[in-house]
Amino acid sequence: MTGLYKIALAGNPNSGKSSLFNALTGLNQKVGNFPGVTVDKKTGRADIAPDLQARIIDLPGTYSLYPKSADEYVAYEVLLNPSGKDRPDLTIVVADASNLKRNLLFCSQIIDLKLPVIIVLTMMDIARKKGIAIDVKGLEREMGVPVVVVNPRRNKGLTQLKKAIALTHQSAFQPLSDFVPVGELAPAVIRSVKQLSGVDSDYGALHIASATDKIEFLSAAQQEQIRAALQQHDFHKGRAQAEEVMMRYERIARIMQRTVVEESPLKKQLFTEQVDKVLLHRVWGNIILLVVLFLMFQCVFWLAEFPMGWIEGAFAWLQGRAGDWLPEAWWSNLLVNGLLAGIGGIVVFVPQIALLFGMITLLEDSGYMARISFLTDRLMRSAGLNGRSVMPLISGMACAIPAVMAARTIENRKERLITILVTPLMSCSARLPIYVILIALVIPDHTLWGVFKLQALVMMGLYLLGFFMALIVAKVMNWAMKSREHSIFLMELPVYRMPRWKNALVTMYEKARIFVLDAGKVILLIALVLWGLASYGPPGRMAAVEARYGALARQQEGGLSAAQQEQMATDKLEQSYAGMLGKAIEPVIRPLGYDWKMGIALISSFAAREVFVGTMATLYSVGDADENSVPLRQKMARARRSDGTPVYTLATGLSLMVFYAFAMQCMSTIAIVRRETRSWKWPLVQLAYMTGLAYVCALLVYQLLK
Repeated sequence: MTGLYKIALAGNPNSGKSSLFNALTGLNQKVGNFPGVTVDKKTGRADIAPDLQARIIDLPGTYSLYPKSADEYVAYEVLLNPSGKDRPDLTIVVADASNLKRNLLFCSQIIDLKLPVIIVLTMMDIARKKGIAIDVKGLEREMGVPVVVVNPRRNKGLTQLKKAIALTHQSAFQPLSDFVPVGELAPAVIRSVKQLSGVDSDYGALHIASATDKIEFLSAAQQEQIRAALQQHDFHKGRAQAEEVMMRYERIARIMQRTVVEESPLKKQLFTEQVDKVLLHRVWGNIILLVVLFLMFQCVFWLAEFPMGWIEGAFAWLQGRAGDWLPEAWWSNLLVNGLLAGIGGIVVFVPQIALLFGMITLLEDSGYMARISFLTDRLMRSAGLNGRSVMPLISGMACAIPAVMAARTIENRKERLITILVTPLMSCSARLPIYVILIALVIPDHTLWGVFKLQALVMMGLYLLGFFMALIVAKVMNWAMKSREHSIFLMELPVYRMPRWKNALVTMYEKARIFVLDAGKVILLIALVLWGLASYGPPGRMAAVEARYGALARQQEGGLSAAQQEQMATDKLEQSYAGMLGKAIEPVIRPLGYDWKMGIALISSFAAREVFVGTMATLYSVGDADENSVPLRQKMARARRSDGTPVYTLATGLSLMVFYAFAMQCMSTIAIVRRETRSWKWPLVQLAYMTGLAYVCALLVYQLLK
């Protein structure tokens, strides 16, 4: 994308910025990290005109150019750094028309950075419902920059916006006069900072003077020289900031008087306010939240049951036909019991993952997800956190890696660290395949009172178990970590909107693709390695098994029976390298109710939790004489111990689920915690406490239920 016209999207949270980004870029998007930080960097490509293509950078939402959290500093540095590689040629400031006064503050600040600016007004429908009428041409004249009305959710106004972008690109940009006379606040300081830093605007220099120590594009020598200049001129940043903001609001108030007409404060209540009386009620709001979560997991089981059955049947048939068509050889065994079994263990769980992400997207798009933060703020405070920690925890239901990064929005350092340490306790999508297969094995498919599906209730219970355990651990950590720093939780609740099904479908496709391609690579690689470990062993041991059953076959007319063939496959698996590894750790895991095959799965899934299913698919394919025609769930259901009892009982199944609910089995999460905390201390603490917690709780569950 180098050489393209660079456009930055900036704006307040919940202003419609992400919707505009999606509307402009479509599927031409990618997500990376800003240089030096782990804050998400969303970029996309857009065709503006036949001869103009643009690279769109979606900056993190922020309320002003006075950042408080790490992601806000990203937007700050992109807009401020005169030589940064992401320095925009044009900044589109997305402003919520229904909260125009607050949004214009941020717009005016960016204008004073002497950047080309286009203001995009969104949510005009909400403004009209509030009785707000805006003179768009008058606002454009007063602000001195183009103003375009856009409804990105319905793709309205995009043509006019692209025309404005093309015109801005064609014309030589002339810096506007200052929106407010910031040069009068500290003229000597501003002159010195402009010379030392290279910024070309008075306002940019004022910001550098206010945040010298936190601006990363300044060298140590520049910072030292600027600090000396500030001390020489006796600069007070708090006073300068307060005076600047007051001047801006005074001018914005005059602009609002000339261009905006509002109804009296006694205007009718909006639909959102009426709905919030119920959904945010202290009692009914929490009950409705539990019902919504239950329905979500009910749908995961009910809707995914049919495609999952089709996929299982298709792969069982394919393995059976491949086993019949291919000659007996090591490579055909690898193809059938290694490659096909591994792929089947990946693809079969795509429906559940796609459905879970799709429903989370619908909740987020409707505006309800933000209400979950509000409802749980009191609960969070009881554990020493606040409602801002809820969003990382909820994100943890998808994946712990972006959830840990999302904790950067938490200003309080202690609360941020605790949130990072407890977020992996939330049940992520990697645990979903494990839950699904174990619940199907040990939980009866019963319906309680004609409405509640027992398996869905157990699934919801596992997610709630992770959430409440995260709160308990957070409470303990809050007590153990001493800090006098306190925080308050402020957030803006977006209006309720009809969720966009297209958004949900695109998200479902993207998450399923990521699972198959990214997680699938790991699962498939480990499945192939395990096939090798499970198919081969010390020559003497494997030869002894073959000799024993060869002699038995010669003694019997017609060779070995089906049961004897299955027992021979099991004995060979036990004598393989994989079997030796599993037997070595079996004494440690036997008190949890696990056999050596589960032990192998526990070890392999430290790479990634979802590898558990691929491991079991490979082990049961290698060890099952009838592997070509039976789905994995049936193989696991008929597995027996040496005394003839089932391997997967209710006690063993629940013990495994609890272990995976708490265990820190994800190397990628450990790596990202190391990067976020800048120390190996905290990821090692996290690994130790989560592994110990998983072992103890799984032990208690099995011993109580066996």
